[in-house]
Amino acid sequence: MSFISRHQTVSVQVGHITVGGDAPIVVQSMTNTDTVDVVRTVQQISELAKAGSELVRITVNTIEAAEAVPEIRQRLDKMGCDVPMIGDFHFNGHKLLTAVPECAAALAKYRINPGNVGRGKRRDEQFSQMIEFAIKYDKPVRIGVNWGSLDQELLARHLDENAQLDEPREIADVQHDALIESALSSAKKAEEYGLAHNKIIISCKLSGVQDLIRTYRDLSKLCDYPLHLGLTEAGMGSKGIVSSTAALSVLLQEGIGDTIRISLTPEPGAPREKEVIVGQEILQTLGLRSFTPQVIACPGCGRTSSDYFQHLAEDIQSYLRNQMPVWKKQYRGVEEMSVAVMGCVVNGPGESKHANIGISLPGTGEKPVAPVYEDGVKTVTLKGDQIAVDFQAIVDAYIERTYATHAKIS
Repeated sequence: MSFISRHQTVSVQVGHITVGGDAPIVVQSMTNTDTVDVVRTVQQISELAKAGSELVRITVNTIEAAEAVPEIRQRLDKMGCDVPMIGDFHFNGHKLLTAVPECAAALAKYRINPGNVGRGKRRDEQFSQMIEFAIKYDKPVRIGVNWGSLDQELLARHLDENAQLDEPREIADVQHDALIESALSSAKKAEEYGLAHNKIIISCKLSGVQDLIRTYRDLSKLCDYPLHLGLTEAGMGSKGIVSSTAALSVLLQEGIGDTIRISLTPEPGAPREKEVIVGQEILQTLGLRSFTPQVIACPGCGRTSSDYFQHLAEDIQSYLRNQMPVWKKQYRGVEEMSVAVMGCVVNGPGESKHANIGISLPGTGEKPVAPVYEDGVKTVTLKGDQIAVDFQAIVDAYIERTYATHAKIS
């Protein structure tokens, strides 16, 4: 249960997923396959959905990609994967949806960037065409603005006006205001074209942590549209994870944000699901949602010269996450369970007692036994070469006994 008061926004329905209002904060991701490659795209969407992505965005940039979208949707449906797909449009979305209306129908939401929808007189015309498709097929729209594709005409006007002031403002402040105006004026225009207020989601994504926090704080004061959070380019590895966590945690703690994406740059050949897991862990660590049982493990020290507890903690964590697609259909509340895997007697018993289920492994020089605690009570002491296997069996039994007795889902 969240202890954070959320910024009040309207509810927007994206397929069967609700974004905004009182709905849980939604985790989403995006494919990096060529959408024309139906097989690979379907596979990656399925993998992302299995990892916990509740919305998946795909690139729709060519006629061939637009033509592939209905088949992708059909194949996912046959697999039993009902994750809503979002179409990412830039420059030519109005042409693609005109040429392939089946694509417009198959998508659950359209993502439009006002800075990339057209130039000059054509901008409003092409933007209105996209909105007309959203109205015709009853689809919501995310109006997404970022530094890399900010409407240059709008920015130029702001800069010119600023230059005329007796005391011109900092350029960064002018850009900040232009970014927010681009998003909100485009949303207003979409409503003038006939799109319902509860069909609009807004994002103003940037790459800088402090810039992102400032922008969304201001944006949340100016509208009640659901807000999509995320750094535009978070980066690779720990840098991307830390940057995203730093930015989003501040905003989420303040109740700002209705859906998130962690835009990590994957290592070559690495799975795409990492960004989904990071997003889930941010929300779960803040106490906003629960996705999978959490493993508490000590960092290790001179008392834990063996790496046995590290391997056990990693194995248990992987096992819990891999089992969740099955468990969430059978055991209500299991995602809130905590499991402690500790490495010595200093904090081991105490942390194990505070977890739902925990094991305190022997440290260097300690007696080679491992007491197991369930809901604060020691239930068994494990020893020998099968500690890992025995503990996993105890975890399974605990879940079956605790979460199936009163809340098994049919």
